[in-house]
Formats: sequence, C-alpha cells, structure tokens
Amino acid sequence: MFGIFCSRFALNKRLSLLLSNAQLGVLSFYSSFVIRSFSSSTSSNLNEHSFVVSYLINSCGLTLKSAQSISKRIWFETTEKPDSVLRLLSEHGFTNYQIRKIVECRPRVLLSQPEKTLLPKFEFLRSIGVSRLGISIIASRNPNLLTRSIKQHMIPLYEILKSVLVSDKKVVTALKRMRRNFWLYSLSKNLSLLRGLGVSQSSISYLLIQSPSLMCQEVGKFAEGVKKVMKLGFDPSKFIFVEAVLVFHTMTKKTWERKIEVYRRLGWSEDEIWLIFRKRPKCMSLSEKNVMGTMDFLVGKMGWQPAAVARLPIVLCYSLERRIMPRCSVIRVLLLKGLIKADVCLHSVLKLSEELFLERFVIKYQVHVPQLLDIYQRKMGLAELGFGFDDKFKI
Repeated sequence: MFGIFCSRFALNKRLSLLLSNAQLGVLSFYSSFVIRSFSSSTSSNLNEHSFVVSYLINSCGLTLKSAQSISKRIWFETTEKPDSVLRLLSEHGFTNYQIRKIVECRPRVLLSQPEKTLLPKFEFLRSIGVSRLGISIIASRNPNLLTRSIKQHMIPLYEILKSVLVSDKKVVTALKRMRRNFWLYSLSKNLSLLRGLGVSQSSISYLLIQSPSLMCQEVGKFAEGVKKVMKLGFDPSKFIFVEAVLVFHTMTKKTWERKIEVYRRLGWSEDEIWLIFRKRPKCMSLSEKNVMGTMDFLVGKMGWQPAAVARLPIVLCYSLERRIMPRCSVIRVLLLKGLIKADVCLHSVLKLSEELFLERFVIKYQVHVPQLLDIYQRKMGLAELGFGFDDKFKI
C-alpha cells in the first residue's frame, strides 16, 4: 500500500508540474500526449484492443503491428477530428492505400483541422495547375507537405521550383516526383552549388525534374557526389555532367561494382568501360538483363565486336524489340542477299533516324526484296524468307 501511495504521489506531482507549465504557455498543443504518458500503465504497454489501435486498423487500414507502433506517437479520445480528416481526404480522391501510407508516415495528420490546415494546401496546389488526382499523388508521396506550414514551406518550395523550371507544368511534375525527407535549405544550397560550377539552367532543370530528391539531398553529401563526377573529367558546362551526377546518386558502391563486373564479363576492358560511362552515363543504370540481352544479339547474332559497341554506347539504351531487332533483320536480309557489304557500321544501322534508315536500307532495296518493309514492321519473320540470325554470314 505504501508503494502504491508513493507512486500516486509522484504521478500527481509530475501532472501538477505539467499543468503549471501549461498555464505559463510552456505546454504545447501536443501536451496531451505527454500527460497521457504518465496517466496510466496503458501508455507504455498499449493493449492491442486499445481505442486508438482499433481506430487505426478499422478506419485507416493499418496492420496490427503498424497501428500499435503508431499509437505510441499519437493519441485521441474521440474520433471526431480523425474522422473529419479521413472524410476530407476521401472527398478529394485519395484512395484507401494513399490514406494508409499518409497515416503511417505522418500520423499527426489525423489531428489536423481539415478546413484550416489541409484544405488551403489543396486549394494552393489547384491554383498552380495540380489536378484532383495530382493532389492525392503529391500528398501521399510526400506527406510532410500536409503537416508543414503553407506559408513557411509550401509556398517557398513552389517559388524555388518556379525560379528554375519556369513553367507551372514542370513544377507540378517535380512535385509529383518529390519524396519525403527533403529540406528547402538543402535545395537552395545545392542549386547554388551547381550554378557556381557553371551548370546551365537547362541542365539544372533536367536534374530537378528527373530527381527532386537528389536536389534536396543533404548539402555535404550532394557536394561529395558532384566532386566525384568532376574528378572523372566531366565538364559541368556540358549536359552529360548532370546525367553522371544522377547516375551516381541512384547507385550504391556495391551496385556500381556489380555493374562493372557485368561489363567485364561481356568482353570490355577497364578503359572501354570508362569510355562507355563517359560517353553515356545512363548505360550504368541499365539492368543487367537488358545489357546482356542487347550484347548477346549485337555480338552473338550480328557479329559486331564489343569494342564497336563501346564506341557507340547509346545503342545499349535502345529497345531490343522495337528498334534493334527490326533494323538488324533488314540488314541481315540485305547481307545474305549480297546487296550490301559486310562492313556496315553500327552507327549507320542503329543511330540513324527512322526516316533515314527507311530511305537507305528499305526503300532503296524494295525492288530486290519486296518484303523488306514487312520485315522491318515485324509483319513477317526472317524464317519466312528462309533466313535467320544463326546463318554463318556475320558482320
């Protein structure tokens, strides 16, 4: 009994201190959470049947484990406020999945005043051209926007993006691709760094649209990545510089080393691998399956040397099904019929515009092979002409 008395005495003393602070204006809007932490044993050992956990599961679609975890960070005694939040989100086209992701990421949203804090943000987004669907996409991908001040965060963010991207349409695209955990300070500093290095406005715009999260990266980390790219010899004034920065951002050291090993297995030397990266950084972001499939076709089926591909690495970015195979099918027919020489180069086959390719390799030889256009358009296979890619004649 004495122990219980002491515990209650200590509890009452701590509560009195909190209430006293509240009168002095020290206790914040969320002081109810703090008071709750001392009010009963259920605060630290939430029962799986508790009111908040049940609400998170039944109304927000959370799993038991997720609801129990979140219920330690948020508390409400009635459903009036969270119900009004969920109703507003639903009325604005948010799906159950999007609502669940928002609550999991920023549960404090449930304690918002919908008409005063959420609706003005939706109205602002609509004013810059965001569609109803777009609002739900932006908010669910970046729930931080719903809990931060519209004047101190959302409007300044828009103004920074607008200063770079110029058009509201591009700003909206960037907002849709922006993920949580970004800071205006980092965005501003990283933009200044690129401008100071002489990176063009168009290149910065490309980088900001492609990866807003990269541009909002912690300042020191971003500067380190930029420095690595510069050490590799990329010129900041060239567009390819930001492509290389983007590749480094999206790839871990382990992934980079695995890609290098894949390229070695395909027959490229260290110098050729670096040549590929310097000419077309995006090649390092391609999947192993795509690269190996393209190389197997170009080298194994067509007979081009790996070194030829290294000199024109953009071909690795082309679609095997839609561009490479249709064009090479035409070339294979012309080679086997002796209409062109075997020294046809990779550039003239794959990099030409469709109009020029058709003119030089299809229309020009249709008198000799009427089926060439059908071959190119994949309406007819090589086998129907008695040919294939396994024939001994290769480039």
